[in-house]
Amino acid sequence: MAVLPSISASDGPVDASEDALRRAAAPQAALGWSTVAADGRSAESRDDTGKAQLATIVDGTARAEDYAGRSKSPATIKAYASGWRDFLQFCEQRDLNALPATDDSVAAYLAGLADGGAKAATIARRLVVISQAHRAADLPSPTTSSLVRRTHAGIRRSIGTAQLRKAPAKVDELKLMLGVVPDTRVGLRDRALLLLGFAGAFRRSELVSLEVSDLEFSQAGLIVTLRKSKTDQEGRSRRLGIPFGSTEKTCPVRAVKAWLDAARIGSGPVFRSLDRFQRVQPKRLSAERVALIVKRRAKQAGLDPARYAGHSLRAGLATSAAAGGASERTIMAQTGHRSADMVRRYIRQGNLWRDNAASLAGL
Repeated sequence: MAVLPSISASDGPVDASEDALRRAAAPQAALGWSTVAADGRSAESRDDTGKAQLATIVDGTARAEDYAGRSKSPATIKAYASGWRDFLQFCEQRDLNALPATDDSVAAYLAGLADGGAKAATIARRLVVISQAHRAADLPSPTTSSLVRRTHAGIRRSIGTAQLRKAPAKVDELKLMLGVVPDTRVGLRDRALLLLGFAGAFRRSELVSLEVSDLEFSQAGLIVTLRKSKTDQEGRSRRLGIPFGSTEKTCPVRAVKAWLDAARIGSGPVFRSLDRFQRVQPKRLSAERVALIVKRRAKQAGLDPARYAGHSLRAGLATSAAAGGASERTIMAQTGHRSADMVRRYIRQGNLWRDNAASLAGL
C-alpha cells in the first residue's frame, strides 16, 4: 500500500503535482474502484454484494492509511511535507519528473541546495524525504544510486557537517535563570518547567504533553510516566524518576508541586498558558512557547538568548551529568536516547576540562 505523508492546508497550497502524486498513491484508487472494476463493468452496475465488498475495501484501506499516517510524529510529517514541496517545485521548474525521480535529478537538486547555502543536515533530511516518498509509492529510490551517494559525499566534504547547536543550560546557567524568576504564578510555572525539563532531560514536546495523571509524587521524589515521545511513537511509555533537589530553589519536585497548587490544577495538562491577569487557562503550552520561556529567562539572567532554546534543558542535564561522572548508560536511561552517538557528544562536552592535557602541561 502506498501512503504518503499527509499535507494539511495550513502547510501551504497543494499544487497540481502534489495532487497527482496523492492520486497515484491513494490506496482507495489502487485497491478500491480500479480493482473491482477490472472486468470493465462500472461499480454502479454491480449487485448489492459487490457494492458492499467495495465499501468494505474502501473503508478498510482508508483506515489503514490513517494508521500509517500516525506512524510518524506530526512534526516529522510537517518537515517531510515541506521538503517534498521544495523538491516538487525544483522538478516543475525544470520540467523533471518528481515521482519517480532520476538519480540525475536528485543529484542536481542536492547541488542546488549546497550552492544555495543549505546546511549539511538540511540536505541530508531532504534525501530522506525523497527516499521516503518513493518507498511510500512502492518505487525504487534514486537516493541509493552511486551518483547521488557520490554527490552527497562531495557536498559533505565541501561544506562540512558540523552543526550550530543550542548551548546546553548546565547547572550554573540554570541557576542563573532560576535566580531571575519571580514568585508570581507565571514565575512558579516557569520555575517548574525549567527544573522538570532539566531533571527529566525532556524534549519540549514531551514537557508540554504531560498530564497531571502522568505524575506520581512519592517519598523519593516524583515519578513521571512519559506516554509517548519522539523515539516511542507507539506509546509504550516509560517511567522516569525525578529526585528531590539539594535546595528548595533548585528542587524540581517541590517546584512542580508549588505550581500545581498555586494554579489549582488537579487534572489535565500540567503546563498551561496564562492570560495577562495571570489567570490559568485550560489550554496547554505549545512546544514553541517552551523555547521562548527559556530564551526570556536566559536574557533576564544576562545570557545570550540566541544560544538557548527548549533543547538546552535536555542537553544541559546530559552534559552536567557527564561532567559529574555519570556513565553513558545512566545518561541514556534518563534521556531516553536509543542511540549512544548523541549521548557521547554530551559526554565529550561534559568531559572537556576533565583530565585535560593542556591543564596538566604546567602552563
